[in-house]
Formats: sequence, structure tokens, C-alpha cells
Amino acid sequence: MPDQAAPHRVSRAAAPRDTGRDVHDREVHDRHVHDHEGHAPGGAGEPEARPHDAAGCGGAAPEDPVSAPGAVITRRPVGSGSGHPDPERPRLGGAAAQIALGLVCAGYTTGASLGWGSPRLALFMGDFGLSAAAFAAAVSCFLYGRAHHDSARPAWLLFAFSSFMAAAGNAVWGWYEVVLRTDVPDSSVADLFFLLFAPPAIVGLLVLAKKPVTRAGWVCLGLDAWLIGGSLLTLSWSLALARTAHFEGESVAQAALSLAYPLLDIVLVSMVLVLHFRRSQANRSATNTAIAALALTVLCDALFTSPLLRENYASGQLLDAGWFAGSLLLAYAPWGVRRPPDGAAAARGPWLHSRPVAGSLAALTPYLAAAVCTLGILYNVVEGRRVDRVVVLTGCTVVLALVVRQGIMLLDNIALTHELAQKENHFRSLVQGSSDVIMIAAPTGILRYVSPAASGVYGRDADELIGSELASLIHPEDLGAVVHEVRRFLAASPAEEPTTRIECRFRSGRGDWLNVESTVNRHQGGLIFNSRDVTERVRLQAQLQHNAEHDPLTDLPNRALFTRRVRQALGGRRSSDPGTAVLFIDLDGFKAVNDRLGHQAGDDLLVQAARRLHDSVRAGDTAARLGGDEFAALILGDGGRDRTARRNQVQEIADRLRLTLSQPYRVDGGTEVRVAASIGVAFAEPGMEAGDLLRNADLAMYRAKAAGKDRVELYAPQMQAEVVRRTELAARLRTALHDGEFALLHQPVVDLATGRISAVSAQARWRSSQGVLFTPAEYLRVTDDGERTAELGRWLLEEAVEQAAERAGTGHRTPVSVRLSARRLLDRSLPLGSIESVLTRHGLPSGSLIVELADSDPRTSLDELEQRLITLRRLGVRIALDGFGSGHVAINALRRLPVDILKLDRGLVEGVVESARLRKITRGVLRIADELGMQTVAEGVDVPEQVVALRAMGCTHAQGMAFSGPLDEYRLRRALVRDEYPLPGADPVPVGNRPPIRPNTETPVPPT
Repeated sequence: MPDQAAPHRVSRAAAPRDTGRDVHDREVHDRHVHDHEGHAPGGAGEPEARPHDAAGCGGAAPEDPVSAPGAVITRRPVGSGSGHPDPERPRLGGAAAQIALGLVCAGYTTGASLGWGSPRLALFMGDFGLSAAAFAAAVSCFLYGRAHHDSARPAWLLFAFSSFMAAAGNAVWGWYEVVLRTDVPDSSVADLFFLLFAPPAIVGLLVLAKKPVTRAGWVCLGLDAWLIGGSLLTLSWSLALARTAHFEGESVAQAALSLAYPLLDIVLVSMVLVLHFRRSQANRSATNTAIAALALTVLCDALFTSPLLRENYASGQLLDAGWFAGSLLLAYAPWGVRRPPDGAAAARGPWLHSRPVAGSLAALTPYLAAAVCTLGILYNVVEGRRVDRVVVLTGCTVVLALVVRQGIMLLDNIALTHELAQKENHFRSLVQGSSDVIMIAAPTGILRYVSPAASGVYGRDADELIGSELASLIHPEDLGAVVHEVRRFLAASPAEEPTTRIECRFRSGRGDWLNVESTVNRHQGGLIFNSRDVTERVRLQAQLQHNAEHDPLTDLPNRALFTRRVRQALGGRRSSDPGTAVLFIDLDGFKAVNDRLGHQAGDDLLVQAARRLHDSVRAGDTAARLGGDEFAALILGDGGRDRTARRNQVQEIADRLRLTLSQPYRVDGGTEVRVAASIGVAFAEPGMEAGDLLRNADLAMYRAKAAGKDRVELYAPQMQAEVVRRTELAARLRTALHDGEFALLHQPVVDLATGRISAVSAQARWRSSQGVLFTPAEYLRVTDDGERTAELGRWLLEEAVEQAAERAGTGHRTPVSVRLSARRLLDRSLPLGSIESVLTRHGLPSGSLIVELADSDPRTSLDELEQRLITLRRLGVRIALDGFGSGHVAINALRRLPVDILKLDRGLVEGVVESARLRKITRGVLRIADELGMQTVAEGVDVPEQVVALRAMGCTHAQGMAFSGPLDEYRLRRALVRDEYPLPGADPVPVGNRPPIRPNTETPVPPT
């Protein structure tokens, strides 16, 4: 059969003349501007799937038996609606090119069928038209091969050369017929061009094909090519070539030339058929287009070979339209299909490998070839012809090739079977030896396979599980979620979601439930479960979650969990329930227990308190420990609308909790201790956030502590206003000292024997920029800033000593007393030499400073404090023990510390007139001081009756509103000049401009 490179030129001698045009017959003038198997950027060809591919005799190697399900998993279902374009779909421009190609071919076909209107035009289109089409294919393939540097580039360049040979041969043929109007010589340059068409095309097809990987593969490739070529040669020789070879009067060269064209076509079509099933996957679409072009060309050559068509053939007839279309199709092949993205090719790869049709056709190719060869021989026998030696020789070689090929296939299949058995044993040992349980479930949910690991993981034999329903193994509470996840997974695209993970509870052979985590894959419509026991991990996670949300000491919910439950109570169906309440609980006195008995006893007390709290709340409520000795309780509402009744009910619960938590505790091996409970209650309001509710309960709790402890306080809106006021006050206090808003006042200490002023007590007052006057009791409780308190103490000491030194310079050497805490005296921020340096710097005479030791902390080391006070006494500083009579530390301090003056607490003075019991206590304290040689000062003496009573009991000094309130420097100097206050016994005589008698804890504070 002639190839496209030899456009309908078999031989000038073999082709009869055109009687009308005196032109050579169009021998096997193939014009098949042979569609060089183009490298279309579209994709890969379908590999063979022969069973003997391990040795390379077939196409692609068979898939691994274990990885075979992956082909299904990664395959995208048709019509999945993923939204991704088909990578093989031509571009819009490609569709236009296809339409244009179809129109041009249709136009040529129409012209050829109508004879082109004139014999000369028919000759021109039959020669130069085919040459132009072949030249277009040569240029297209050359440009594509030059622009794309990939593995298929040599193939396209070879196709370009082959097409150029076809174009040159047709051009030479047209030069003789159209230009010179003469017959083409029997042997011309055109024959050389036509003969050079097939070899490059064949080599190009080999480049595009998938190369065998073994020596046996190359042998099989050659045998396949000969089986196809030999069968075609047998058939062609029987039909036409035998007569061509025995043409009378023809020289050997002419006969050889006449046979060369059809033999090359046979080789070409053999390569087309054998390589069709061995295309490389990298250029499948372009290869398909090129193979279609070559097939069209070879078909036209086969039709031209028949004697009936060849005797009546002339250039420009309808047969030329096939060669013309083949050339244009080859020109279109490398450009007409879009190259798929890498991901698309990878996603489609397993699907392509799984197609069985290509493998089946490839496996049947040798048998079809042998059948064709047999048909050729039978044709001669049926026609009564003598069997030609060429046919017999060719048939024998085809049969021999088939036997050899089958022998190679048999050896390959034996080797492959052995290899597959080894792999199957290998993977079976992996599956059976794995600690994970592998189960295969049919689409109906019936287990078809269960690995032996089930006996160790589930405690059930694998044979027992096979045939049972998967749903029967899953916990009923988890079954719905598992079914939903499986349905969602099966509905998803395998390319986008090849696997999923499911965690549920499986029934074990012991009857309990195991937490199982399974990786799920698709498998032939069913599912593969790779499961492992994660019960211990789930338990550990639950324990870690519990530890993160619960207090480690009491095992009550911690602040984070309590806050979350409050948020849930306010945001769920109870969001409109006004009965939801939060209780904040603080244990009063816990710190003293912790300091006195140790942390172990404190922890024991907290555990018992937590147990009492947990037992006291209802089942749906929440008791929590927020930290330290602070607890909380969430009391959920009952849905009622009677707020008054609900408040009473919650307050009753709070009172019961207070009484329960205030009962004695036995800690540290039986030691009985008592603590009280201060409880703040806040109720939820519509639209309230969890943080606001917790803050309100916290404010109510602090109000309960400030109001005397061991009580229950309900939140009121004014509490928040008070907090805001205290916050603003604390913020202003930070700058008040530097802004000069503090003033120093002095209150006279009167000798009850003479009425004279024996000392003055220095007191600081803060007059804010708004004109509000605050006492220390008011402004010190609004700040927890220890640095500010220390700074204020240093300022008070400096100012008191400086003003006392100035008064001493004018003749008033009255001692001044400054109140300092024991912790402040020993604080490292107040250097030991600070008091000494202040006295030296201002030149205050010895004995003119009295240090009042206030609020002695039980944690303060009395040894250190004693040494510090002894050092001060050596400088002439006298020591006063302030607030005696309040607290247990006072007696111990009186026993250990060097004290000169004992100041009675206000609690011993306020009821001394009315209470006989208190008079006895006060008299006893005064007697102790007298026996120890100490002076006594009664603080807060506000009425004359107290003065009379204290004098009668032996008190030596007093200060209070009965004599004078705190005085500024000017009024103090006037009082020192007079230096006498009338003592009660007669009508009181006003001294100076004394304010009306009132308790000195009350300071006129204008409203803010």
C-alpha cells in the first residue's frame, strides 16, 4: 500500500495512462501527507494490560494486587460536578480550528467529486494541492517540535521530514504533469522522495511509543510487528502484489519499485496497529490524532491498490480527498488538543490503567494477525490457485513468530505468576501480622474479610465476625454519626477525598465497648476499614480534659469550666429565666489556719469545705473552686416568674451554705478549727453576659466581708457605683502626694492629772482637688498599692519630725507621735537608718519622737522587731503599743517588746461608762500597765463622762474630741501657747475654736 509520502505514485510503468489527459496513471500516488503521530499536548495513550507485561511483551505492567483498589479510590466519577474542566476538552480556539479543518476538507472533497470544473484544475489540485497540504503538515510539525523541548520532540521533527518528502514528491509530480504537460518518467526524483517518506514516519512512531523495558519486550515488539506485517503481506500478495511482481515486460528495477511502495505501506500500517496499543501516556491525544491521519492515508493507499480503482484513476479525483484530509489532520494533530495540567493527568492515570479494552485488543492482536494470514492462504485454495511460495514462506514465518511469541508469553506468565504469588504472600503476611484490624465490608454492610488481628484487639475470632453486619458491632449512640460520615464519604469525589477517618465504639468479645479509630477506603463499591484500638488514648484524653477543667485538690470544676457553664446557662433555653443565680463564697479565717497549722492542714480544710459545698447544692447545680479559699456555686432557675419567692429561696440556700461551711473542721490529725463564710449572691438578668454576672457576685461577696464577714449579701446596683468611685479615688491617690494634696494635722494628747498637753499625735489628711477631705481610714482602704502606702508613711514621718523640730525651735518641745506598722519598720524599702537620719537632719531633741506600733502582723518576727525597737530607744525614741485590747497579738507583744506607752483601743473606751463588765476589763488593763511602769493613753475619748471614768480607773493620758480634734499647725501652736485643757468635774469650758463633739472617725465629707 502506498504511503502518504509517495502520493499515489506506485510506479510510472505500473500505472496506466490517463487516456483523456495523456498523463501517467496515479500509481499508488499516496498523497498521505502521513499524519506524523503527533505529540498532542493533551494526554497519554492507553497502555496495554497484557498479563505477560512483566517481561515487556505487553503494554503496561499489571497493577499490584493490593494497590488495585486505589484505581477506584482515585477515579473521579462521571458527572461528579466537581467544577473542574475536562483536561482533554479542546479550547474554544481549538473548536474553531476543527470547524475550519472540516470546511477545508469538505471543500476539497466537493471539488474532487465534481471534477474541479476542468481537467487542468483537477491536475493542479491533485498534484500541487496535495503538495501544499503535505508541506503544511511539515511546517506545523517542525514548528511544534522546535517550540517544545520534550521527549516527543524527535518524533515531530521526523514527521516534519517525512511530510516534507511527501510534499516534494507531489511537487515534482506536478512539475511534470501540470507545468511540463508530459508523462512522468518511470524512474524519477519523485520516486526517491516518496520512498523516503515511510522510514522517518516509522521511526517517529517508535519514538512516540512506550519503549519496552526488557530485552524480551523488544523481541515481542518485533514479533508483533512481523505478525501484523506478515499477515498483511500475505493478504496483499494474494490479492494484488503477486500480479504486480510478475508484470510482463517490466524490468527488475521497475518491479522492485512497484513493490516498494505497498511494502512500505504494509510496514507503516503494521507499526500503526502494533503501536496503537503501546502509546506513551504523555501524548495520548496527539498520538490518536496522528494515528487517525495515518490510518486515513493507508486506507486510501489500500483502495488505490485495487486493480479496479487504479485502472480508472486520475489526479484530482475523490480518492485524493482522503490523502488531502490525512495531511491536514496531521498538521492539526500537535496543536489541536490542549495539554492537561499535571494534576489532571495524575488524577486520570489510575483510571486509564484500569481500562480492560485496550489490553484485550493488544492481547488478541497476534491471533488476529495469524487469522489474516490463514485467510490469505485459504483464499488461494478456494479460488483454485496454486499456493504461491511467497504466501507459504510468509505464512510459515508468521506461524513461527506466533509460536515464539506464545513461548515468551508463557515464560513471562510463569514468572509473573510467581512474582504475584510472592507479593500476595508478602502482603498477606503484612495484613495478618499487623496489629491493626483490617476489615472489608460489602456495599450491603456485611463483613467479607476480617484480619486475624481481631482476636487480639476485639477479643473475637475473625471467622466469627465474617458474615456479620458491621452495624451490629457499633455502639447504638455512635451508629448514626458513622452512617452519616460513610454516606458523605461515598458521595464525595475519590480524587478529592480518597480516605476518611471514623472514631466510634466497637463491641468486644468481653461485652464491653472499645474506642476504635478506623481509616476508611473505597473498595469495589464497598469499604476497607483499617481499625485500631484507641481506648487508652481516649481515656487519657478524657483524663487530661478533666484535669484541665477541674481543681486538682478538691476535684471541683475550676474557674474556666464554671465560667463556661454560667455562659451556657445564660445562653441556652434558660436565657430568659431570672431565677439563675451565682454564689461567690470566701472562707473567713482560712489564712490564719494556714499560717498557724501549715499548708497541709489548710488543704485538708479546703477538701472538707469542697465536699460540704458539693453535697449542699442540687444535682443540676454546679459547685466550683475558683482558687485559694474562694468557692462558687451556680444555682439554676426553676422557670418560675415569681422573683421574690426565687430570691428568698436562693438566699435560704446561701444561708444554709454559710451555716454548713461555718461548722467546725477537724484537720491535722484531729485539731478542731473554725472558719466563717462570706457569701455574695447575684441574679441573672435578661441579656446579661456571664462576665457581668460573675462580677456582680464577686462585688456582693466583698461587700459581705466589708460588712463584718460571716454573712450573705445580695448584689445591688449601687455596689458597682461604689467600686467605680473607689477605683477613681485610687487612681487620684497615686498622684495626690506629688501634687501637694496631703496635709498634716495634730491631735493633742492631754495629761488627765493636769490637763496640760503632753504630746501631739500626727495624722495625715487628704484634701482632693475636688475639695473632698478624706481620713486615712477612708483613703487607705481604696488602694492595695503597698508602694503608695510606704511612700505616704515616709512623707508622714518626714513632715511630723520637721514640724516638731520647728516648734522646738520656738520653745514648744512637745513630743510628736507617728503611727507606723511593724511590717513597715522592718521593711527593706525603709532603711534601718532612715528614722535616725531624719532625726539628725532636722535636729529633733531626744525624747521628742514617739513611734506608735500599730497592727502587729502575726507573721512578723518578734525577735527582729524587738532588736529594731531597742535600737530606736537608744536614740531617745519612745515606743507606744497602739490599739491594745484588740487581737491576740497584743499580749505577746506586751510581753516581748520594749514598750513605754500603752494606748487603749477605742473598743475599751466607747462603752466604759455604760458597761460595768467593760469597766472591769479596762481597769484590769490599766492596772497591768501601771504595774509594768507604762504610761497609758486612752484613744477616742469623746465625752466628759469617759474622762471622769478613765481618771477614776487610773488612766494617765487621753486624746479625743472631749479635748480637741485634729488641728492644723496654726491652731496647734495657739493650743500649745495656752497649754491647758479644763478637766471634767465642773462645767466644761471651751478652749479655742473646738468643733462640736463627735466621734473622731467621722470626717465632714461633702458629697461628690
